[in-house]
Amino acid sequence: MIRNSSWIGFRGIGCICLFLMSVQVHADSLKRWNIADDDRKIVWTPSISDIPHYDHIEMSGEEMAFVLKWGVDASRTFECERSLVFPLLRTIPNDTHASLVYRTAIDIPSVLSVNGMTLCGEKVQEVSIDGALNVRSLWNVGWTYSGTDSKAGNFPEIEMSRTIFPSVDKPLMCEIYRLVNIGRRTLKVTVPETDVRYKTDPTRGVTGSYVIDCSVTGAGRFDLSPGDTMSFSAVFQAYRSGERSLEPDAEEEYLHRMEFIHDDMDKNLVLETPDSILDTEFRFAKIRASESIIRTKNGYMHAPGGEVFYAALWANDQAEYVSPFFPFLGYDIGNKSALNCYRHFARFMNEKYRPLPSSIIAEGTDIWAGAGDRGDAAMIAYGASRYLLARASRQEAEELWPLVEWCLEYCRRNLTEDGVVASDSDELEGRFPAGTANLSTSSLYYDALISASYLADGLGLQNKVSLSYTKQAARLRQSMERYFGAEVSGYETWRYYDGNTVLRSWICLPLVTGLDHHADGTVDALLGPELMTDNGLLTEQGDSTFWDRATLYALRGIFCAGCPDRALDVLHRFSERRLLGDHVPYPVEAWPEGSQRHLSAESGLYCRIVTEGLFGIRPTGFDSFDLTVSMPSEWDSMALRHIRAFDKDFDIEVVRLSENRLCISMIQQGAARVMYSVKQGDTIRFSF
Repeated sequence: MIRNSSWIGFRGIGCICLFLMSVQVHADSLKRWNIADDDRKIVWTPSISDIPHYDHIEMSGEEMAFVLKWGVDASRTFECERSLVFPLLRTIPNDTHASLVYRTAIDIPSVLSVNGMTLCGEKVQEVSIDGALNVRSLWNVGWTYSGTDSKAGNFPEIEMSRTIFPSVDKPLMCEIYRLVNIGRRTLKVTVPETDVRYKTDPTRGVTGSYVIDCSVTGAGRFDLSPGDTMSFSAVFQAYRSGERSLEPDAEEEYLHRMEFIHDDMDKNLVLETPDSILDTEFRFAKIRASESIIRTKNGYMHAPGGEVFYAALWANDQAEYVSPFFPFLGYDIGNKSALNCYRHFARFMNEKYRPLPSSIIAEGTDIWAGAGDRGDAAMIAYGASRYLLARASRQEAEELWPLVEWCLEYCRRNLTEDGVVASDSDELEGRFPAGTANLSTSSLYYDALISASYLADGLGLQNKVSLSYTKQAARLRQSMERYFGAEVSGYETWRYYDGNTVLRSWICLPLVTGLDHHADGTVDALLGPELMTDNGLLTEQGDSTFWDRATLYALRGIFCAGCPDRALDVLHRFSERRLLGDHVPYPVEAWPEGSQRHLSAESGLYCRIVTEGLFGIRPTGFDSFDLTVSMPSEWDSMALRHIRAFDKDFDIEVVRLSENRLCISMIQQGAARVMYSVKQGDTIRFSF
């Protein structure tokens, strides 16, 4: 990992400590940001009362990602450090963490000359996020002096906006700077030719030395009359030594980025509710879940991110969390990444039924299995079967059916004498105890058996295949009740493993997989003071650690349990905190681990609260699904438009008829509207 500066060195340890303290105690309790009128961006207008403020955000493209650590200090000056990640430039050892990483805090505005002087006295007016990070500031030109004291000029003469974003498909981070003369005199602006290059140690790179390049395009001398505008760009890239640098047009790269946002994201799977915070956070979650897909030499690989996890696949993040979501969005590259994910795991099926690896790393050339069997086969079977049903591609289903079969057989062979699935750990990989058989693995296996029975029917297999999986699911359901059903901390719910005596956040898993035993007690336990905090669920009662993935699963489960009002209360507060609080605009990984990185699969889990929780879509075939709407009582209507699952394009509209009755409309593009009048919580089987 290559660095030329550090965030701690840049801002000082004190700022980081203050930030982490606020995260621990009342993270994001302050509503700092606002939603713009068009619901397509969030905006922060700094004031004396809420600066200094520091945050970090990740953005990604197919060949690079960056974490921008940015802030506005007490004088309203914008500061940032860029942590640039190039997943296709591999370092030694070529393991999970072997992406080339380079950090730089180079200050682009400081190299400008205006009338022979520097810009100074910056006052940030607005920061906004809309798929790029935008900063608008006012600047003075030069300094004036009075005796031994110095102060900035009396009035600003330059308005500068910076737009920061990744290229969609190139190893580039781009920054576009636009200057407007807001003064009364003509300004002579000089943008110097800049090309700063750094070459890495050749012994640390898989293919030798790499070059990190920062260059300014649009350099020159300009006369800027009052009211006139000019622009230039800074581009950060990396490439192998001996290769030529790219000569990109940053404006064109920005257009491509916005095409991805507005065409691929904004035109598909559009949520419409009375709650603009939910609608907007859903939009941002679609972006984060979809942008972080790396085009490796072995196909598209969805990347968690966080400066650490790229060009690799995990049985939980990719196979279980995000891949089943992509058919609903209809994002082509997302679907390709999902198919590629399952294909890679299928490579490791074996006749002796040894465990599958937890992760396939280094562009598919190596594996990681450091936590033993985490229940990975159950994760993969659960995700793959749901993906295949919603994707509705017979060709893909026929190709991946052996993987689903193998994973289910692996789980069956690992049933204990008590009839539940044994595994070495769970997706937390030993961070918290999970016993020899945990609730998560068995819950995922149960859901996978149900989906596999539907999948077998869709593939036209013998009826005994589907019937066998249905019977296995029924036996597992009974075994789980006997083994995991328990009173914990006064709640009739589930214990997470044999010997578990305190509440765990993953007791939410049965709610999302159709295991409705103890639903009321489990909902009470999840929302009780033992687990629920301002930042969502604690991992374990009595601890201070939280992982957003548990809160996101729990919210989906509470909707599925028929408690929409209780779910909405938490979902709204959670969404407001993540979208408009102090660390925005996406769901995060965890705290204290990772300092709340914007890992991308968590955003996929947020979206599944809507598709599978609020709207209750459960695939039952290539052209059918169960629909169990769970609409909060304070809403009169909601809609999910341009759902692209089942190889269709359709809308679901819900209108309240009375306190307990809903009118549900299914609107398929090019077909007649189909309407149902149902009781709240009833399930409809819909077939195309």
